[in-house]
Amino acid sequence: MSQQTPVNEQRSDSERLAALGYRQELRRSLGILGNIAMGFAVVSPVVGLYAVAQVGMSIDGGAWIWALPICLLGQALVVCVYSELASQWPLAGGAYQWTRRLAGPSFAWLSGWLWQFAVMFANTTVAYLASPWVFALFGATPAPAQLVLVSAAFTLGCALVNAYGINLLRWFVSLGIAAEAIASVLVGVSLLLFFRKHGFSLLTDALGAPAATGSSALMSFLAVVAVGGWAFIGFDACVSTAEETRNAGRQVPRAMWYALLSVGAVVILNAVGVALAHPDPAAVVAGQDLDPVTTAVTSSFGDWSAKPFVVVVLVSFTACLMASQGGAARGLYSLARDGVFPCSAQVRKVNKHQAPIGGLVAATLISCAALPLGLKSAAMGSLITFGSAATFLPFFLLTLAALIARLRGSWRPAGEVNYGRAGTALNALAVLWTGLEVVNICWPRTILAPAGAPWYQVWAALLGVGTVSLVGLGYLLVRRPQRLMVPADAAAAEEKTDQMA
Repeated sequence: MSQQTPVNEQRSDSERLAALGYRQELRRSLGILGNIAMGFAVVSPVVGLYAVAQVGMSIDGGAWIWALPICLLGQALVVCVYSELASQWPLAGGAYQWTRRLAGPSFAWLSGWLWQFAVMFANTTVAYLASPWVFALFGATPAPAQLVLVSAAFTLGCALVNAYGINLLRWFVSLGIAAEAIASVLVGVSLLLFFRKHGFSLLTDALGAPAATGSSALMSFLAVVAVGGWAFIGFDACVSTAEETRNAGRQVPRAMWYALLSVGAVVILNAVGVALAHPDPAAVVAGQDLDPVTTAVTSSFGDWSAKPFVVVVLVSFTACLMASQGGAARGLYSLARDGVFPCSAQVRKVNKHQAPIGGLVAATLISCAALPLGLKSAAMGSLITFGSAATFLPFFLLTLAALIARLRGSWRPAGEVNYGRAGTALNALAVLWTGLEVVNICWPRTILAPAGAPWYQVWAALLGVGTVSLVGLGYLLVRRPQRLMVPADAAAAEEKTDQMA
């Protein structure tokens, strides 16, 4: 049964959107749980754990676990800033829309450009990492071309669900995260209570990993922190659906906190469970076990658990890609309706299901265009590394813009979420965290690249961010899209005038 939106609540949300300069074009039908689902799915404890567990354990042994609470705390600082911004300006395309109001058109456009490509290429990564599990379900070993084709089919299938609007998307994503959450918690608790093979002292033992990789203990741990941040980056999906969420100024900040903290708890629970239940952590350090999560689960529960576990992983990847793809589409829609993205007239289109179909098509095409990189594992590895760096750079730019606006006095949080004087300190800490993490991720390290990897994979984060930034700057200088960007106050005034007419 579909949820009905009270007429007075719907009018209030539409009026608030109009006050910010836009008409209500998307279907506003999400409640707090639906918005949480979008954030939870993109952060995804299973996807996040798979993204970082093998790398973390291989370069810092059991001690890698401690990078996770540090990354969670750092991202919580970012959510503090996001909460104040989303409460005051509950708009799709948050990074672009907020910097537009905090720092001006040019800075806003570049932030939105970087964020969009980070998300779209992250979707490429998710689809590619999901495809081997399809073959694992049938016990098959895929060729590179088969992985690329299945990844493309996976991406197109998720786009089809997105095209039918927010209600169908919410249903699929909610079903996926319910299965994922139940399975993740049950597996994590069971590994800790019934299948633990090591004492808790393992969690402070690097197992000789730093020496084996020719690195110091500090540098190995910093490398794990660089990777660990990937597990906690999807909460901004809650912002992407702000214009489809009832009472968004209040509910979106709450949803971000629920999504981040719940996923953080599950990721840490399962990471500890996997480390302590793994039959031979030293084999992971030695590079003999490239999938410690599956090894820990199947060795504990038995071979019968292999297929059900594959199904859980596939469901998690599917929910993650659907929600992230929807966020990318809404971000493009937000840019295109201001006329500042290439082919804006087509990209801003909304279909009869009130889904941003133009943004969805564009996001899907761009994500699929990068999939042929999967024909060469080093190239796809470079894209994965770039995705993490490109995600943290917009975090840094946005928190920096917010801090500068606070110190200048040009922005004082005026939404339902306002941390007062503490907000400035939290904002400054968020800038420090995201800035350090951008440098940490972009720092070229051989220990984060496969043995014998080409030089461009070692430098992939810096090269990728630099390339996308230069292309964006080139477009900014040549086409000057910032000139088309109506000042936020003028847009709101124009919208009110149109409605009165």
